[in-house]
Amino acid sequence: MPSSVLFTLACQSGPMTVERQEVAGTEDVISGEALERLRRALLGYGYRMLGSHSDAEDAVQETLTRAWRFRNRFDPSRGSVRTWVHKIMTNICVDIMRARGRRSRAVDLGPPSDPGADLGDPRQDIWIEPIPDDAFLPATADPAELVAERHSFRLALIAALQELPPRQRAVLILRDDLSWRAAEVAELLDASTASVNSSLQRARKRIQAIEMHKTEPLQPLDESQRVLLDRYVAAFEDHDVEGLVSLLAKDATLSMPPFGWWLSGRAGIRAALLTEDADCDRSRLVPVAANGSPGFGQYVYSVEWGAYLPRALQSLELADGRIVALTAYLDAEALFPRFGLPSRLHAVHHLDM
Repeated sequence: MPSSVLFTLACQSGPMTVERQEVAGTEDVISGEALERLRRALLGYGYRMLGSHSDAEDAVQETLTRAWRFRNRFDPSRGSVRTWVHKIMTNICVDIMRARGRRSRAVDLGPPSDPGADLGDPRQDIWIEPIPDDAFLPATADPAELVAERHSFRLALIAALQELPPRQRAVLILRDDLSWRAAEVAELLDASTASVNSSLQRARKRIQAIEMHKTEPLQPLDESQRVLLDRYVAAFEDHDVEGLVSLLAKDATLSMPPFGWWLSGRAGIRAALLTEDADCDRSRLVPVAANGSPGFGQYVYSVEWGAYLPRALQSLELADGRIVALTAYLDAEALFPRFGLPSRLHAVHHLDM
């Protein structure tokens, strides 16, 4: 077999695929396999930058495509492949931010709503999107590393990152979350080490000034978390509003993207759950892991279909043995496939309608 190989990216749909074609010449410095190995790290970086799983996936695909197309421009004497590819990714993320604006959570955009208030009109492409844990967690890592990684993808932290200017955001993520050296970040940004350190200090100060619940990442072996989640599932599926509210922190929040409507406090959440159109009875929950926190795919029984159909992707944030935030993402059609959730659940016993 010839010593050189050309890797051609097929990017029309789905993940990048690589096929080999024989050509004459020397071996390429950058191979398709080397680029593909960066995919997970790039996705995690892009998601932190953009607050959107779908935008991050698009940015990763465009990054890998450009890196392969312009691989001959890479100069190994000026740095690593990793730095060069992340520089491409950073520029693409900045372009997306300029075109679409920053993403937020409803709780960050205004005061809480009244439990009886109309939900209003849905607003697309402005909300922080959830991401499945298996999209960013390393395939092999010790439990301590997994906890730290989950912690860095908390919804509140992702939302806080969106408050930073793009350059500060990139510096903070690369230095504090990805543990890059200041010199590497300076190379990526075409900046001095001093300016990178200065940006890092300003970014840290800004993040520290943002009020965030100190939530706990999902720890599958934590017995207290497991008991709390089991109680939540039982209360939700039984439509036991009082039991469910008893699991909430006093200042817990409830939000339902793509609507800007959100509630704060047990009393308001209780009132909302007791309304006739709450659409929470006759539900089944299937566990998932989102943003390092526990979550569930919620299905509601349909008499017409004789099965449980997707309703919402729930993300729960926990602290001190309570649920401090419940986010119900209503775009089930888009989110359920991302989380590997089935399109319906068949009823296993007769329901008393």
